Amino acid sequence: MVSIKQLRYFDAVARFNHFGRAADHCAVTQPALSMQIRDLENELGLELVERRSRGVRLTAEGREIARRATRILAEVRDLGDYARHRASLLSGPLHLGVIPSIAPYMLPPLLPLVRREYPDLDLHIRETQTQALLQQLLDGSLDLLLLALPIEHPDVETIRLFEDRFLLALPRERRMQGVVRATADLLKEDRLLLLEEGHCLRDQALAFCRLRQVDSINTFGASSLSTIVQMVANGLGLTLLPEISVDLETKHADVRIMRFAEPEPSRTLGLAWRSTCPRKRDFVELGKLIAAMGQRRRSPRSAA
Repeated sequence: MVSIKQLRYFDAVARFNHFGRAADHCAVTQPALSMQIRDLENELGLELVERRSRGVRLTAEGREIARRATRILAEVRDLGDYARHRASLLSGPLHLGVIPSIAPYMLPPLLPLVRREYPDLDLHIRETQTQALLQQLLDGSLDLLLLALPIEHPDVETIRLFEDRFLLALPRERRMQGVVRATADLLKEDRLLLLEEGHCLRDQALAFCRLRQVDSINTFGASSLSTIVQMVANGLGLTLLPEISVDLETKHADVRIMRFAEPEPSRTLGLAWRSTCPRKRDFVELGKLIAAMGQRRRSPRSAA
């Protein structure tokens, strides 16, 4: 009979494509892990991995078994969560993933608030881009994601928290005669500075501007809004900033902030979790806390 241990070891092999690193991850010896993989192959009657001098490669059958093992292991973890957390709200370990265009602005006020309101919660944070977070959610490494919606996946459930408006940042000395509110067309007339490929904020900005590949788009490989804001301050172009970021990012940068004409562009911030996870009550409660805080953090500088 296939065991959870065998699936856990095989899941590690599928992630690392290496028996040694998988064994280290599972805190077992490499021969013990290799024997469990052999037993799993014998039980299933399938060859799951191609053993090579440098690492391993999954067979076609191995990739399918790895996909199924990931789901089974996530559901086993969810079963444990149900037993541990059914009586108490927001207690025990919670692994939260956050995208980079939210983490620096929401986590500093959120973490002390969570610690005060829910002292029994053991919160772990992972910050990276959306696709990596989603994969880690599905394989059970993360319990909950704070990110921009929509997330469309049959195994993921989401809730909306609040709308985060985009504002225009431009060099302070830049004057625009007669312009009261920014428009999407204004961005087409200047160099638009955006985050590098892979950041959902970049895709949202391009969608608003109805742009894809034009000469005026420049990323410089920037992976942070702080870098881009400093480029704007030094006259290298314009950018869109999420409203939650404005106070922090413009604190030490000589830029002007403009609101956009109606309908103002925005992104929807929300939470996402596996639909099989039994901790929805926890996630909804945490979402209420984040939503209330997010509404309070609408930037005074951007209200004009």
